[in-house]
Amino acid sequence: MKIAFNQATTMKHSTLELDLAYCEKHGYDGIEIRLDKLKDYLRRHRPQELKAFFERSALRPLAFNALEQISFRDEESFRQIVNDLKLGEIGGIIGCRTVIVVPAFDVGDYTKQAIRDETVRALRQLADLARPYGLRLAFEFVGYPNCSVNTFGQAYDIVREAERDNVGIVLDCFHFHAMNSRLEDLRQADPADIFVFHIDDCEDLPAGALRDRHRVWPGQGCIDLDAILRTLKEIGYGEMASVELFRPEYWEWDIERAIRTGYETASRVIRSYFPPVKA
Repeated sequence: MKIAFNQATTMKHSTLELDLAYCEKHGYDGIEIRLDKLKDYLRRHRPQELKAFFERSALRPLAFNALEQISFRDEESFRQIVNDLKLGEIGGIIGCRTVIVVPAFDVGDYTKQAIRDETVRALRQLADLARPYGLRLAFEFVGYPNCSVNTFGQAYDIVREAERDNVGIVLDCFHFHAMNSRLEDLRQADPADIFVFHIDDCEDLPAGALRDRHRVWPGQGCIDLDAILRTLKEIGYGEMASVELFRPEYWEWDIERAIRTGYETASRVIRSYFPPVKA
């Protein structure tokens, strides 16, 4: 299993240029590019410069992160999502073919079926719009009580009902743990449907109380990462694990230290199940 870096881990002070340089230096295989960091980069550089970096580097772009709250939008606000999807043109230049999409929060008194129907509708619409760009949509449930889709089983049912070959799921260890997603549901998943795998850990808070600020480095918290990794190996998934943390404490670290620590901690956890793989 290869290891990638998600730019949320250094979100406050870093840039795409710095993250690329340090990820390359410390042996990462991939990088998840935040859309805000990409927009900032493009104020100073042409897309062809980013393409040239990836052509000379072993580092690869894993995904763009993220189009948020894709469901329960009015027509005007949905147009903003569609506009951001046009960054898929950049993806075609640099070879990044996946964009993460996130469901709505605080939707009110909708039934589970209504949430499912609306989310399937939004995914189908975006998937059809993404296809001309050659983009895949990686649907990420969020393990908060107020997220409309907050468990793996619920999200995977939606992905299957969407019936689009360019729609898959994000498995994030933090979100999987935070609302008690079931390993039984993960065991039933087709590994080809897992487009992105986020590895992280967290403090030992009750279900429903965890928030992104409670994330910690892989292997330093309470998540049963062994069980998740063992299950992924059983079902045949072994592509790439992306280190994603949103902990404010880590945002204040020296950027290189944070990126190096992410690789070292993820490697220690992953290598018990998956040996190193290099391109």
